[in-house]
Amino acid sequence: MTHDPNSTTAPAAYDILCIGSVLWDVIGRTDSTMNIGRDVAGRICQIPGGVALNIAMTLTRFGLRPALLSALGRDALGDALIADCNAMGLGTDYIYRSDDYPTDRYMAIEGPEGLVAAIADAHSLEAAGALILEPLRDGRLGRASAPYTGPVALDGNLTHALLTEIVAMPEFAECDLRVAPASPGKAERLKPFFNHLNTTLYVNLEEAGLLCDTEFAHAETAACALLERGAARALVTDGAKAAALASAGTTLCLTPPPVTPRRITGAGDTFMAAHIAAEIDGATPHDALHRALETAAAFVAGETST
Repeated sequence: MTHDPNSTTAPAAYDILCIGSVLWDVIGRTDSTMNIGRDVAGRICQIPGGVALNIAMTLTRFGLRPALLSALGRDALGDALIADCNAMGLGTDYIYRSDDYPTDRYMAIEGPEGLVAAIADAHSLEAAGALILEPLRDGRLGRASAPYTGPVALDGNLTHALLTEIVAMPEFAECDLRVAPASPGKAERLKPFFNHLNTTLYVNLEEAGLLCDTEFAHAETAACALLERGAARALVTDGAKAAALASAGTTLCLTPPPVTPRRITGAGDTFMAAHIAAEIDGATPHDALHRALETAAAFVAGETST
């Protein structure tokens, strides 16, 4: 792909930027109840994952072509992941490749009641820091004087320092910014995005509570509280219970369809991607939320491919 050095927008082939973790998911699933120290039978798979990549993969199902901004090691795992991303039609032109750090991985165990435990090794992404954002600064995707204006999905696997820097960066001043924390343990990293006018926060009920330093019983209450804290728009999910979308003067609540859960990892990312895709397609707030809940439910039920 040739690059016009005077261009300040993404190449026409890309519809959205996905910034954050691109790694290998190592997932163990079992139908047996898990307790600490218990050894049970199950299945283990290794698949492309990471919040940014999960979002990007789902976006392709809606006919969109995302470009990835992340960090991968210049190793065999990184080469294999690049090849898989290219095969899925994802843009890998802007991924930073490191000679000093290995490709990141995420390991999780899922039982019949959901996630049992997980470890996210995103040290290479954190070490790369602002290097992954160079395409937004050097003219390939934008620059401070002519920032990128399209949609951007950003995940909280970046460091708190870098996320705080992004809030103040002119390169992000005009984009449609969608932000997710990646996990409850990283939810508080999103606090700098309060009062960032072009940001939509995607969180679950627990993450909303961490951001507001309290506990919520319902998604609607949580979404409204996030707006009171300064969020421009907030979307809060609560598993099988009603999800809520809150923006200035408007609150919308919908309940997802009931399903038997067969997998958990990636469900929130799938929901976020489906909602973004629906809004890019011009759907109403009600239809966009409905489509996102339907898509996430199908994913949890194992009706869509990973």
